[in-house]
Amino acid sequence: MFTGLIEEVGTLIARRDAKGMGNEVVILTPSLAPSLRLGDSVAVNGICLTATRLGGDRFTADVSATTLDATTAGSWQAGRKLNLERALALGDRLGGHLVSGHVDAVGALRERRKLGESWKLSFDMPPELAPFLVPKGSIAIDGTSLTVNEVSPDGFTVTVIPHTAQKTLLLDLVPGDPVNLEADMLAKYVQRMLTAYVQPAAPKGGLTWAKLAESGFMDG
Repeated sequence: MFTGLIEEVGTLIARRDAKGMGNEVVILTPSLAPSLRLGDSVAVNGICLTATRLGGDRFTADVSATTLDATTAGSWQAGRKLNLERALALGDRLGGHLVSGHVDAVGALRERRKLGESWKLSFDMPPELAPFLVPKGSIAIDGTSLTVNEVSPDGFTVTVIPHTAQKTLLLDLVPGDPVNLEADMLAKYVQRMLTAYVQPAAPKGGLTWAKLAESGFMDG
């Protein structure tokens, strides 16, 4: 479990094929590597990876074939900068939001616009992610916890403050660049429960999607 608060920007220094089962990646991270132990989880651009080997200022992790297909990891090349965060420890402050490191979808930067000292970033996303996003809700973009400003059926916007811009790679993105997206896990659980218990047309005055929308609990 993570918070979406990036601790260091690391560098991918090697990538090797793991006998057809995915890739093995070696990541340089002078600040974080000394504190890691074998088996520790590290969020790498929002993807939860396990440290399988340690070496002073770097660690090695395996990336499965499934992860390569479902995230941006398949396009990573040596020299790529990556957002890094160690797993949350019990008792730590939760400054961002609960992030599992399990990517829901790959989106893309649509537009970046300066707003005073901050930046407004617009992203495209697969429509199936829209039910999990709400204004003022949370989303993880390449592992970075951000607050959603606006939501449309195929996109959303966020504001990046100067501190976040300095600590992450968000402003390195150019329009069209792919990003890993993870919706707020609480929203996913609520959606799952509603899908199980709310019927499209319930008899005898039961709960329906239409009644929820009429009562202001969701968009119509």
